[in-house]
Amino acid sequence: MFAPFTLNRGKMNLMAAVVLAGLGSAAQATEVKIPDTTITASLRSSYTYTDFDKSASTSDFALNSFNIYLNSKITDKIKFSFSSEFQAGTPATPNVQVQDAIAQFEFSPTMNIWAGRFLPPTDRANSYGPYYANNWNFAADGTQDGYPFIYGGRADGVAYWGDFAETKLKVSAGMFDIPSTLGKNDTMAAARVQYDFWDAEPGYYLNGTYLGDKDILAVAFATNMVDGKSTSNVDFLLEKKTGDGGAATVEGEYIKYDKLGGYDANFTEGDSYFLTGSYLFGQPVGMGKFQVLGKFGTTNYEKGLTADYTQDTTELNLNYIMKSFNARASLFMKSNKYGNDAAAAAAGKEDFTQIGLGVQLMTL
Repeated sequence: MFAPFTLNRGKMNLMAAVVLAGLGSAAQATEVKIPDTTITASLRSSYTYTDFDKSASTSDFALNSFNIYLNSKITDKIKFSFSSEFQAGTPATPNVQVQDAIAQFEFSPTMNIWAGRFLPPTDRANSYGPYYANNWNFAADGTQDGYPFIYGGRADGVAYWGDFAETKLKVSAGMFDIPSTLGKNDTMAAARVQYDFWDAEPGYYLNGTYLGDKDILAVAFATNMVDGKSTSNVDFLLEKKTGDGGAATVEGEYIKYDKLGGYDANFTEGDSYFLTGSYLFGQPVGMGKFQVLGKFGTTNYEKGLTADYTQDTTELNLNYIMKSFNARASLFMKSNKYGNDAAAAAAGKEDFTQIGLGVQLMTL
């Protein structure tokens, strides 16, 4: 009675062994190795109270942005980067965009080719964006990130970049499509040249501050041009470490719009500048360090659908730096004042003062 059962069980064990061996061979034959890949995220959220000169005041909580980043190393010289951004528009229409999608061929510090969607060679501010800026209210002054773009300062194209002279001389140039060139036989040329007199800033991206990690004295010129139209700027960053672990920082930029770029699409020309000063206290308080910051900028809007007007922007920050750019909180005040009241009103502008509290977290 038991012999057939024993025989069948033996056959079953043998068959199982053969199947498992086959699966193991198949698994070895189809083994897939995923390149070195990291997935990180960043978030900015704030509360603001805005007091308008004529309109009713507002009080709002906002998810300013939420980003997901994927960076993959295919070989030592070939890399791929992707990022998407969620911005809370309205509850019914959330805004999700592809920020970056970059094929990166990085052969040496002096020879790098990027293609896809990314930040073209423009001003320092466009490179550091809101997450690596020194002040909280990024791109609210008529100057920062005033170059033309498809989304979030990005454009579709290809660029060369390289670092020379012990990575202190930075050169980048490329060709890009922007909304006004899509579907046309036009492309935008972009270029930037920068020199660091003190510590170097290797790589393509830049910061608005290094929070005491570097001594920086950098000066740069950038321009974008298409079909006789242009946007050009000069910018600088001065940052000096203090003996107690703090830092003093001054940043400035002047930008000229000639039928390209700018904050107000109804005006074809103008110019703008800003100047920022900050001091990071070296003595920790709790889990972080305090930083005080002041910024002023002015913008001229010219040759538009209505009369010319000006915008003056003042910002004050009390920042609490818990872990560099990865964890920080900002108590801020921002004021926008418009010159030529009638022209500003015709352009839909109104004086306001805003106070708020923002928090930024990143896993990068």
